[in-house]
Amino acid sequence: MITDKYYIRGQNESLILREIINKKNISRVELSNLTGLNKASVSSITKKLIDTKLVKEIGTGDGSITGGRKPILLAFNPKAASSISFDIGHNYIEGLLSYLDGEEIVSITKTDFPITKTNVLSLLNKMIQSLETKEPDSPHGIVGITIAIHGLVYNNHIIFTPHYDLDQINLAEELSQLVSYPIYIENEANLTAIGEYTFASNHNNLVCISIHNGIGAGIVFNGLIQTGNNGNAGEIGHSTLIPDGKLCPCGNRGCLELYTSNKSILQSILEVKKLDDINLKVAQQLFQKDDAETKAIMEKSAYYLSIGINNIITLYDPEVIIIQSPLYNEIPELLDIVTNHLQSQFSKKTTIQISSLNKKATLYGALAITVQHFLNIQQLKLL
Repeated sequence: MITDKYYIRGQNESLILREIINKKNISRVELSNLTGLNKASVSSITKKLIDTKLVKEIGTGDGSITGGRKPILLAFNPKAASSISFDIGHNYIEGLLSYLDGEEIVSITKTDFPITKTNVLSLLNKMIQSLETKEPDSPHGIVGITIAIHGLVYNNHIIFTPHYDLDQINLAEELSQLVSYPIYIENEANLTAIGEYTFASNHNNLVCISIHNGIGAGIVFNGLIQTGNNGNAGEIGHSTLIPDGKLCPCGNRGCLELYTSNKSILQSILEVKKLDDINLKVAQQLFQKDDAETKAIMEKSAYYLSIGINNIITLYDPEVIIIQSPLYNEIPELLDIVTNHLQSQFSKKTTIQISSLNKKATLYGALAITVQHFLNIQQLKLL
């Protein structure tokens, strides 16, 4: 069933395991009924899953109305393995070592210095070694590393990063020379979306807008990330908001993120208020003190964001749009401004909400990718 340390390959094994995860606790008879596999096959597969510690027996359930033996219930064992997740921003790296269900073992953060192609491998390697010292005993150990990149990623390669130069190295290949785990590289917004889908949302079709120095949209349709033909899907930050507007590093003019990203908002406040320095905390304080200039900048930004959201709704018709932004988390009034500007009939059935996972969504999404590969299960829910 398991061809190497990191992957479950058998289709039927993955089918059985997904039902066990989805149902929380379930009997072999119920598994046979749900999957259409005969009882002998279910018994054989569940034995292998128990032997490899991915599944455990947790007691007995209720007997049938006709009496007879009570069924033995099965449950997924999330502590059978652990995973390492990273989020690499332009001036920080956040790392998480967790069990397969997201339970944190230890986290680590390096911040307030530029991340570049020359220092990123050394930083990651040191952080991995630090996390490894906290690795608990488990049957499968650490089963993979997934890294969130703030830029365009396709087929595990970094294609374009407007806010740092990591597109100039083959990060997955170079890191694989230093560690033995499978390495997965993915766009940060995509991971934020799959993190919301896997760990927080009951919806199967959602878009998560990730707002930091830039803006990206992760699109999940029927539980699967939509990346497009070349990995460009969801690059809403580089959609045109203002024709012939500000020049963007992508080569376009008037891109949405030049007017609605955290970086653009802070820069505008810095210039208008004639400050020496600014951060999100200062901007929040100015807003909450009813500073007229700050509020005007943020309200205009929220209006512009509503235009981008309206375009997303007309293109993808999601059940829910989730905003993942430290600014919107701290100033939830901005969400009201966004929704008040959504007057189209197309937006009436789409819920707009702020992420409940906050900044953890990206790391949870990275975990979800590792777990999907390890268990060979897509459309995985670990609510």
